[in-house]
Amino acid sequence: MTYAIQAPEQISTTINLPASKSISNRALIVHAYAGGPMPENLSDCDDTEVVIRAITHRPTVVDIHAAGTAMRFLTAYLASQPESHDITGTERMMQRPIGLLVDALRHLGADIQYIGAEGYPPLHIDGHQLDGGQIEIDGGVSSQFISALLMAAPMMRQGLEMRLRGDIISRPYIDLTLCVMRDYGAQADWTRHDTITVQPRHYQQRQYLIENDWSAASYWYEIMALMGDGPHEIHLRGLTDGSKQGDSAVRYIFSMLGVKTSFESNKPNVPTTVTLSPCITLAPKMTFDFVNQPDLAQTFVVTCTLLGIPFHFTGLSTLRIKETDRIEALKREMLKLGFVLRDANDSELIWDGERTTPMDNPIINTYNDHRMAMAFAPAAIRIPGLRIDNPEVVSKSYPQFWRHLRHAGFTITDMP
Repeated sequence: MTYAIQAPEQISTTINLPASKSISNRALIVHAYAGGPMPENLSDCDDTEVVIRAITHRPTVVDIHAAGTAMRFLTAYLASQPESHDITGTERMMQRPIGLLVDALRHLGADIQYIGAEGYPPLHIDGHQLDGGQIEIDGGVSSQFISALLMAAPMMRQGLEMRLRGDIISRPYIDLTLCVMRDYGAQADWTRHDTITVQPRHYQQRQYLIENDWSAASYWYEIMALMGDGPHEIHLRGLTDGSKQGDSAVRYIFSMLGVKTSFESNKPNVPTTVTLSPCITLAPKMTFDFVNQPDLAQTFVVTCTLLGIPFHFTGLSTLRIKETDRIEALKREMLKLGFVLRDANDSELIWDGERTTPMDNPIINTYNDHRMAMAFAPAAIRIPGLRIDNPEVVSKSYPQFWRHLRHAGFTITDMP
């Protein structure tokens, strides 16, 4: 399936954003340990659905499909449960390394075997209570590895003391995990700048409400930036001022690209409506380190190039091991639109303004990556009729994305 997209001349819309996938998946794992009522306002995305199925139905073979978060979180969870399981996923998932997490879990007492290639899923797990203790991990690995270990830690006999070596990437996601854990009664916190200590203490049952998703909000910020000056207004429901979500930084970054953010209410931890409107500020050049917000990189690459703003983005090392190699995917697809991007040091993307002849009637390949589809869709504002291949991949994190675009006035047509 391919969608052709036409943008409206003016935007004035209200969007009820999806629940945060990041918070939903963390709250579900912690809830699985704690018991009690299911968290409220759970995400309806694919990644969250596979976690729900795994913890409620407890199948012998757990198929997480393309959900990388679920693979990491459930591996640690299943390793600490008194049952045996196999965990598997898509062909791409079999190419995403998990050896560092498996090694760490084995060090803490887990019994995990590789079914196929060493260091990669699928896995066979014989679960039992883990010993815990002290462990040292490279701070540059995926924060999902670290979060998976942390959420299992209160159930370990000795708890956990985790030291992170070197630079720590995606620290806001680690802090988000600790926040959810503490909300459920865990004693878990940074005890040094590079060390997290979790006491052996069972989680407590409670009611838990999930905030809506700042990552999903980023595509509406992109739309506002690309619409430019005019009587445009976008209202986004269910976001919180002072959110623990790392991608809430989108409000500050987009202020450099002509988008103003206003909160209806600033009460702590109370979801409210956020209004986006144009402002005149545009940075002549953009430099940003996405080490703490890697999922925003695609959004800003597309936005900056279409606004003609050169950029140098760093902190992108984890993009190589996402649903696709996002650095290469961005270079290929932006070239179709006439923009020549360079990469450097396996963790940087640069556009110095170099252009080439754009392809006639380009079709954007999404590479089975939801964020490729959602980051490129707003480009239709500047490239009328832009086509997106395999658009259904948005179900991984934002199933209502296309319906919400139509609600906002976009015309989306199925192409043969």
